Amino acid sequence: MVVTIFYTLDSKTLFQDIKLSSDLEEVLREFDIFEPENELNERINVLQQLNSLAKQWIVDLSIQRFIPRQIAEQVGGKIFTFGSYRLGVHTRGADIDTLLVAPRHIDRADFFSTFYEILQGHTAVTDLRAIEEAFVPVMKFQFKGIEIDLLFARLALQSIPDNLTLGDVDLLKNLDYKCVKSLNGCRVTEDILNLVPKAENFRLALRAIKLWAKRRGCYSNVLGFLGGVSWAILMARVCQLYPKAAPATLVHKFFLVFDQWKWPTPVMLRHPEEIPSANLPYPVWDSRNNLSDRAHLMPILTPTFPQQNSTFNVSHSTKNIMAQEFKIGLQACEDVFSGKSDWNGLFEVSDFFHRYKHYIVIQATAANNKEHLEWIGLVESKIRILVGHLERCQHLASAHINPSSYPHVDKEQYPFTTQWLIGLDIAKQTDKSQPINLDLTDPIQRFVSVVYSTMTANTTTTVPETLQVEAHHVRRRQLSDFVSPVTLKQGRRRPKKTSVSLLDGSNNTTIGSSFNDSARSTNTSLTNTIPKDLPPTDRSEQRKRLSETQSTEPAKKPRPDHAQPSPPRQNNSCSTDSTYTSNSNNSEENEVRSARPIVDNQCFS
Repeated sequence: MVVTIFYTLDSKTLFQDIKLSSDLEEVLREFDIFEPENELNERINVLQQLNSLAKQWIVDLSIQRFIPRQIAEQVGGKIFTFGSYRLGVHTRGADIDTLLVAPRHIDRADFFSTFYEILQGHTAVTDLRAIEEAFVPVMKFQFKGIEIDLLFARLALQSIPDNLTLGDVDLLKNLDYKCVKSLNGCRVTEDILNLVPKAENFRLALRAIKLWAKRRGCYSNVLGFLGGVSWAILMARVCQLYPKAAPATLVHKFFLVFDQWKWPTPVMLRHPEEIPSANLPYPVWDSRNNLSDRAHLMPILTPTFPQQNSTFNVSHSTKNIMAQEFKIGLQACEDVFSGKSDWNGLFEVSDFFHRYKHYIVIQATAANNKEHLEWIGLVESKIRILVGHLERCQHLASAHINPSSYPHVDKEQYPFTTQWLIGLDIAKQTDKSQPINLDLTDPIQRFVSVVYSTMTANTTTTVPETLQVEAHHVRRRQLSDFVSPVTLKQGRRRPKKTSVSLLDGSNNTTIGSSFNDSARSTNTSLTNTIPKDLPPTDRSEQRKRLSETQSTEPAKKPRPDHAQPSPPRQNNSCSTDSTYTSNSNNSEENEVRSARPIVDNQCFS
């Protein structure tokens, strides 16, 4: 049952909605997200060539299997599109999600063998890689410079006509579950378009939300945020609630609705009872009967059978980050509607590089471009495991993964290195007199082991020495050693909180962050005392700073013998948040050095 909210607009409010919607579209065009007509035509041309290539492959393979040529030329085959391209909200340079549907005598093994070889030999195809072990098996490549994600599904039909649609649930009969998952993308996209009241308003509002999510660092399904289909379902739900609203109002209502949403209440475009299932045995999301589904934090359900949660990767950290961003987005929209600001305020870049004092830098390195493309895909898919381990650390409030990946600042020395950054939000201290012992060794070791063991399981040989993954703990001031200065300047700095560091060690913090082959943990004290291992020059400078600080304190007057000792004063020097106080000259000891585990048959047996 879909609840719809009807509201009436006076002429003044209606004029404001139209004006703000027009302003919104102008701002979106300034970000250059609308694809020009010539590039759109090039996409159509590429899809037509890919469709012809797939049909000819099916014909040739049918003849090899002793099907008469006359019949083989009639069995057909078809390329479907889904995702942002099918919704009409794709941006310039975006990939195209496609699905190859084949008749019943063509199977998945043929797709990843003979069709792969055809693509490999095509002059217009580059960066081809097959990911058979993925949750939804896919081939990724570039066709004339346009990135393509190609899925495969075999229907229980003798032939695939050109006018075939995938909405009929009976098409799912007698299919393996991988084919059902491959078909789900197209079926969900078509249902979303059919369930929104006004498609054009939905598209413009969704473009704005997707741009906002990317600039605020909330757009990545694989890293625990929301992917394209999840954002589309959320916006479609808002369109159902406000069917007559203009795009500007839809964007405002989007933040209003989901800032107040009571998670884990699922977001649904249709009630499960309204979705035809044909009594098929495929699993569906149901928190009432499935214990595993109850653990999902932000369930957003697909409107098509078998309905699934599109946000099962969301963690506690990413959920909290998105909740904060919903509040910030709501305030930005209210400023727009009140005339205090324009739409550019909504699309400000996240202040990720200024928000935290400590970060983890994950580096994936390979020897050549082909290895690099496959390696970074595997490493990225496992980063959320590291985030989950970090969330369980005692003194970490959250681990904020930045969805964007970055090349190394020294591209000449590290041409095939990709980096991801995790911001560490240290929990506030309840007892300021006790040091914080934060050991990052075990989470990093587990993450690295999972990456290498997965690579070993997917290959028949050991992992090449050229494939490496490392994790380093760095402070904010050290990020320039890894990321370009232009990137670090993105996002505005938040107002600094009043924070005074103590010199008596009462606000000391300890990080155990050494990681090597023997998995040893070395706790490095980050204090304001003078380390003994510093060079004499640095130690003299530290003594000078301490003496200057002490000289500014008022001298204590001698107290008469008969005077009673005054009650102890409350310490007003404590920081308002968990503040690190450290010696900058000792920063090399604080780096997390992740050495690669030995890879042999015994490690991953």
